[in-house]
Amino acid sequence: MKIAPISLKLAQEYVREHHRHNKPPIGHKFSVGLFVNDVLVGTATAGRPVARMLDDGLTLEVTRTCTDGTRNANSKLYGAICRAATALGYAKCVTYTQHDESGASLRGAGWAVAAQLPARKGWDVPSRKRSDIGSGDVARIRWERVL
Repeated sequence: MKIAPISLKLAQEYVREHHRHNKPPIGHKFSVGLFVNDVLVGTATAGRPVARMLDDGLTLEVTRTCTDGTRNANSKLYGAICRAATALGYAKCVTYTQHDESGASLRGAGWAVAAQLPARKGWDVPSRKRSDIGSGDVARIRWERVL
């Protein structure tokens, strides 16, 4: 298995084709791909935290991971994002899972549960219009990894 940087466009295409419940991320700071024998088997994107209270300049959010089911691929992607974040001077990484996902890949990469979040209708509010990204009406878990 090999980690390599990839374009946002390639990460978006991969998520569009393989992710079971989320749409591709809109933007990013960087993306990585996981390759097995030169075949892309997973992607991860990282960007500014969506939650404004977490956007302190030292926190990076893993906005999407997506794999084809290759064993340990998600853990490797989370680990790669954290290593890159450390090298760039970030102090913490955050990400979210749906309440019914086990988080085994995150625990395997050294992450811990930070908060249990209730379901919300979505990110679209009158003061800040947003399009649906597929995560509305689902309780979530916020995970953190201090770097």
